Amino acid sequence: FSFLQERLRYILVSLLLLHGTDSFYVPGVAPINFRRNDPVEIKAVKLTSSRTQLPYEYYSLPFCQPTKITYKAENLGEVLRGDRIVNTPFQVSMNVEKKCEVLCNFPNKPVTLTVEQSKLIAERIREDYYVHLIADNLPVATRLEFYSNREEEEKKKEKDVQFEHGYRLGFMDGNKFYLHNHLSFILYYHREDVEENQEPTYRVVRFEVIPQSIKLEDLKADEKSMCTLPEATGSAPQEIDPSKENQLLFTYSVHWEESDIKWASRWDTYLTMSDVQIHWFSIINSVVVVFFLSGILSMIIIRTLRKDIANYNKEDDIEDTMEESGWKLVHGDVFRPPQYPMILSSLLGSGIQLFCMILIVIFVAMLGMLSPSSRGALMTTACFLFMFMGVFGGFFAGRLYRTLKGHRWKKGAFCTATLYPGVVFGICFVLNCFIWGKHSSGAVPFPSMVALLCMWFGISLPLVYLGYYFGFRKQPYDNPVRTNQIPRQIPEQRWYMNKFVGILMAGILPFGAMFIELFFIFSAIWENQFYYLFGFLFLVFIILVVSCSQISIVMVYFQLCAEDYRWWWRTFLVSGGSAFYVLIYAIFYFVNKLDIVEFIPSLLYFGYTALMVLSFWLLTGTIGFYAAYMFVRKIYAAVKID
Repeated sequence: FSFLQERLRYILVSLLLLHGTDSFYVPGVAPINFRRNDPVEIKAVKLTSSRTQLPYEYYSLPFCQPTKITYKAENLGEVLRGDRIVNTPFQVSMNVEKKCEVLCNFPNKPVTLTVEQSKLIAERIREDYYVHLIADNLPVATRLEFYSNREEEEKKKEKDVQFEHGYRLGFMDGNKFYLHNHLSFILYYHREDVEENQEPTYRVVRFEVIPQSIKLEDLKADEKSMCTLPEATGSAPQEIDPSKENQLLFTYSVHWEESDIKWASRWDTYLTMSDVQIHWFSIINSVVVVFFLSGILSMIIIRTLRKDIANYNKEDDIEDTMEESGWKLVHGDVFRPPQYPMILSSLLGSGIQLFCMILIVIFVAMLGMLSPSSRGALMTTACFLFMFMGVFGGFFAGRLYRTLKGHRWKKGAFCTATLYPGVVFGICFVLNCFIWGKHSSGAVPFPSMVALLCMWFGISLPLVYLGYYFGFRKQPYDNPVRTNQIPRQIPEQRWYMNKFVGILMAGILPFGAMFIELFFIFSAIWENQFYYLFGFLFLVFIILVVSCSQISIVMVYFQLCAEDYRWWWRTFLVSGGSAFYVLIYAIFYFVNKLDIVEFIPSLLYFGYTALMVLSFWLLTGTIGFYAAYMFVRKIYAAVKID
């Protein structure tokens, strides 16, 4: 699968490169060739912690700084993720070893941390912060080796290797704090094939670090900024005492190794999933669920419907025909417009907008065009696509609003363009204020916020109006039966026809079809993991669409058989029932998987979870609504009504 991704990406890049090799390339995809002694720049991205969920920029802590600090221009996705990519004073040259070098330029004068700085470092160590660096756009990783539960003989032979993103800022032992002040960089290069007379070129294919904590007295530094590392057994770690000033040296070493890994496969190390089987298990499980649903549908509904329609259409014994019962009874009311048609059509318009955006993003990511190497590309693409999909959202909302006998199309279009995005913006703004208060790099800067507002009112709003105008002018949906003047009385409903019971029943199957994938998505968002299995996600998305449509049809059929014709809002609410289970799962994940104790990180978690649940409800509710609407029109078109 990854081979196929690479092939597709390679073909795409080759096509783009046809215009001229130097003129154009996809960012994050074009390889950089280094010659021996060429500088390999090491940049810092941010500090992260899954305990606080608050990223900080690298120089928020008193690390060694270069003479001039330059920040990389970032795309929208990087800004929203809290990345602040900045240069560092590490001097690394291609294929040049360094035994041990002092980072700040005063070998005889150690760095002195003030009490405030010491307190801050100790606090960040306690909060379990990781430092993220990049070399040639590859993130740094810490190698973790452990024995798996294999047979004893095999244990001796090999260890399991996993990689942790970034490296730990420090560690705690009892109540003491220790800072990792020496970094041993291990960079792997791949030697490229060149002509005989040419100088060899290299490409960086892996970037590892071994962080160490070494006491100032044990690091012997000379005038030339060189230092000697102590023997591993006899060295003491560098303690940071938050109650007083601390003196220490920041040092690093560089080691190069040749590797067989080709440049195109260099991300595989970071993306290796030891449990691809679980995704296949999940997909097979989901397919079984869908077949089970389809079985129920075909058995109950198709057989029952055929019988119903045959009975309803018998014209031989008009006198003996029993009194009408079941769903035919409500034919005069089934297409009666619901309460608040404008809000319903607006929410469904936003649902269509989300559906189109998610479908395109997952499909494009599946083709490998939004790889993790192009940082922030996924989020930037999602934002822009949501804005541009406004034209489809507006069109569907406008047409439905006209079908529901609405007249104020301008107000309806404004409602569609502002209702859901307004809620999202409001929640994000409140959360952003809290993040600002913590001085975190996760806070969206004011200019970016203004840019997002401009996109909303400058791109999305006009496109929604355009779509709404054409949708409202188009012929409304053709309902096969006329609506009576006087609404029919609804009989008292059984307990299991209650809305909440319906939500619980309808939500469990679509949720069951996707919850394993949901675990990996949560890990990617909250635990700084990479998520890249978009092929699996695409399959799961299709299964979700099918199962939501099927369950919605079953629920609306039972409702109409119970002679309750108020199905518009109810179908929308009940079809989104799986969002309720996503909320329950998010609470379970928070309690069992995350180590969050403070107020603001908890607020962030539940704030963003609320947005996810709302978006998921709109998405699944819209899918279910349109499936049910098509079904209702189909069955009433099949019966003869006097």
